[in-house]
Amino acid sequence: MCKLFGYTKQAFYKARCSSSKKMVAEQAIKEMVLDIRHKLPRTGVRKLHVMLRESMSLKNITVGRDKLFGILRSQHLLVQRKRKYTRTTDSKHWMRKYPNLTKDLELTRPEQLWVSDITYLQTAVGNEYLHLVTDAGSKLIMCWQVANSIIIGKPDFDPQIGKFRLKDGKLILEQVIELKNAAGEKLNGLPNPAGMGASCETAYDLNGQVIAPSADGIDSEGLVRASDGSFWVSDEYGPHLAHFDANGKTIERINPFGTGTGNRKIPSVFANRRANRGMEGLAITPDGKTLVGMMQSPMYNPSKAAVANSVVLRILTFDIATGATKQYAYLMDNVSLTGVSDIVAVSSTVFLTIERDGLYGGNTSNPATFKKVFKIDLSTATDISDPLNGATGKLYGGKTVEELNDMAGLTAAGIVPVTKTVVLDLLKDLPSVYPHDKAEGLALLPGNILVISNDDDFGVVDNGASGFAQKILPLTKLVDRNRLYFVKIKL
Repeated sequence: MCKLFGYTKQAFYKARCSSSKKMVAEQAIKEMVLDIRHKLPRTGVRKLHVMLRESMSLKNITVGRDKLFGILRSQHLLVQRKRKYTRTTDSKHWMRKYPNLTKDLELTRPEQLWVSDITYLQTAVGNEYLHLVTDAGSKLIMCWQVANSIIIGKPDFDPQIGKFRLKDGKLILEQVIELKNAAGEKLNGLPNPAGMGASCETAYDLNGQVIAPSADGIDSEGLVRASDGSFWVSDEYGPHLAHFDANGKTIERINPFGTGTGNRKIPSVFANRRANRGMEGLAITPDGKTLVGMMQSPMYNPSKAAVANSVVLRILTFDIATGATKQYAYLMDNVSLTGVSDIVAVSSTVFLTIERDGLYGGNTSNPATFKKVFKIDLSTATDISDPLNGATGKLYGGKTVEELNDMAGLTAAGIVPVTKTVVLDLLKDLPSVYPHDKAEGLALLPGNILVISNDDDFGVVDNGASGFAQKILPLTKLVDRNRLYFVKIKL
């Protein structure tokens, strides 16, 4: 038989012996690999080759790295690499699937058909979804938006305080006070780093380039002037309570993390503020001893989903000298509102607030329906502070104050919110239509003259394409500008 195939008997038996030794060696290697993998399941071939050298030498087995790859491949023992990806598509769902209306469409020109898609980007804070709208003809990207992102139109913006004088019906700018850190360097409007008030948003410039966060960033909202000429500012990032001297230099920055100048803190629960809905309003009591901060919207405490139907906002009082705080529950009129935009003191316990929607007064298609000033009283409200200063604040029946949702929930938990009564309806009580979307500033003058100012957003709005367009008032067809409305009210 050997002669028939052209082999000698010696060659045949040598090959059979060699094959038998090979099978024995491979079986021994397999057992040694399985023993290691039992303890270290994802140990790769290169590391195994080093770990097995001594054991193989004792068994008179000589196998190189590449040979070991081949043996483990034949035994299906190679470690499969885990693909790192984020799922962006789910076509196997029970919801309605719409037909492809463009299946047989013949493209003949640019901008004949726009298509959209979603993908993801890996960022320093994890994967973020990217939404794109593309022109199917030219393949140009017409617009884009990244989830949890914020477009910073002017990264070099430096916050300032302006001193104006009212003269002959006009506001005359007399002084600009630039806000600076404790070292005298200018502050900016960029989001804060993690652990210092980060909003969990990635900042981009108008060219789509990521902007690094800054410890000197502040999204200034509320402003009060102390009797010594210094200023207190509340912001939407931290939220922070920042104290500046008369020249704009930081004296102190107080936040839930203790990372600001002076290291004082406000309660930890305020770190749950919603992005861009932080401490929108700030007041100081007439005796100059207590700051009163107003959160704009219900905080995401413990999560966004858990407070989807909540109208519960928090008010914080902060004793300037001692740092002692108290917290109170405030109920918005309804869940559709943007929230409370400002607060001003009438007495040590009575304040004025302004609640609003996000719509324009006088708009013919979708007009504003709610912009009201309320008088509120803290004197009979329950202090909802948490003695343990927990991350979610004091719990009631296992729920956060925000999860209690409304008056019924608060009452069941034994919480009395601040009382409030309407003192002014901007959409009904002014001699002409209030045309703005944002009523955001309050000041109370002698004789119960209330001054209301709007936020004109620098006259620009998001254009839906990661850029900006002029902010046009639907009623007047003009670019929005700052206006002051003086109204005598009854308190």
